[in-house]
Amino acid sequence: MRAVIQRVSRASVRKAGALLSEIGTGLVILLGIEEADTREDTEWLVKKIVQLRIFNDTDGVMNLSVQDVKGEVIVVSQFTLHARTKKGNRPSYISAAAPDKAIPLYEYFISMLNELIDKPAGTGEFGAMMLVEILNDGPVTIIIDSKNKE
Repeated sequence: MRAVIQRVSRASVRKAGALLSEIGTGLVILLGIEEADTREDTEWLVKKIVQLRIFNDTDGVMNLSVQDVKGEVIVVSQFTLHARTKKGNRPSYISAAAPDKAIPLYEYFISMLNELIDKPAGTGEFGAMMLVEILNDGPVTIIIDSKNKE
C-alpha cells in the first residue's frame, strides 16, 4: 500500500463539477492499493499517517500530528501510484489491485482513519475521474509505502 500525504491549507474533490469533499487545514492522502496488500498493511499505514508530526507547533517546528491539530483529512484512491515505468513510455498498472480487492481495503482504511482522528474523513469516489484541488502547505509532501515501512 502506497500513500502520498500532503499537508494542506485547503483541499477539495469534485466529480463532474459536483463537490464530493472539502476540507481546511489537514491532510490529503492519495492512496494506492496493490494486489499484495492486506489489512495489516492498512492498519500500519493508517497509524503511521495519523501520528506523523508534520504540522508546526508554536515555535514553527514540525512537531504536531493531524490528531494534535484536530485537522481534517481527504482520502482519494489512486491506482496510478503503482505505475511501473521501467519498460517503454506507457505505464503499466499490473500491480495495482483490482476493485474487488481494493475497495474493501480502501473502505477499511477510511473506517480506521475515522476512528483515529475522531471525525469523518472526506473521500473521492473510488474508480471515478475526479478533480482534486490541493493547496499544499509548506509544501510538505510525504510518500509512505507499507512494504518498505518507510
